[in-house]
Amino acid sequence: MNRLPVYIEILFIFGTLLTILLLYKSTNYSRPSIIIVLSWLALQSIVSLSGFYTVTNVRPPRFALLLLPPIAFIASMFFTKNGKRLIDGYDVKTLTLLHIVRIPIEFTLYWLFLQNVIPKIMTFEGRNFDILCGLTAPFVYYFGYVKNMLSRNVLIAWNVVCLLLLVNIVITAVLSAPLPFQQFAFDQPNIAMLYFPYTLLPCCLVPIVLLAHLVAIRRLLIIQ
Repeated sequence: MNRLPVYIEILFIFGTLLTILLLYKSTNYSRPSIIIVLSWLALQSIVSLSGFYTVTNVRPPRFALLLLPPIAFIASMFFTKNGKRLIDGYDVKTLTLLHIVRIPIEFTLYWLFLQNVIPKIMTFEGRNFDILCGLTAPFVYYFGYVKNMLSRNVLIAWNVVCLLLLVNIVITAVLSAPLPFQQFAFDQPNIAMLYFPYTLLPCCLVPIVLLAHLVAIRRLLIIQ
């Protein structure tokens, strides 16, 4: 992949750091949690820089190693006693505010599209409406958790809708990548996610956003 404008990387790294910072705050500054996240981030950065994920003609696709391990880890948190105790201690208010990171990430995707390294369908000009979650997150945070003006059903509905929008863009991104099962965007495939730092989107940012929604829904359904 050709060298991209530096402002795209700066915005993406800013969004990544903001995501990790807000997650860290939501865990009440848990040292084990941040160590796990940063270790995974470092590992995937090293692997990505080696060009490992740019090899796309193998089965199973190497791209799966970016997304599946953190999803499996998140699933284990919801099905184990220690995991449930951990996530039930998260600050849902901060996890709600965390979704503002979807604004810089969506602009990153748009600029990557203009550089011809992801397809239009992955942006807010195509099939990706994920930016709406980022734009509404401050209002949900303020009126839902600061002013307590939103009902539990409204908060659940917002999380579910935003979760579905996240699933939509993840599926679109995977099926647009130059992998054996590619379905979309053959003229301009999703190649950016195969290179550092953009590999951090599927391996780190997507799982954190997923975790934030699942924790919030669990708390709203079970605890509150």
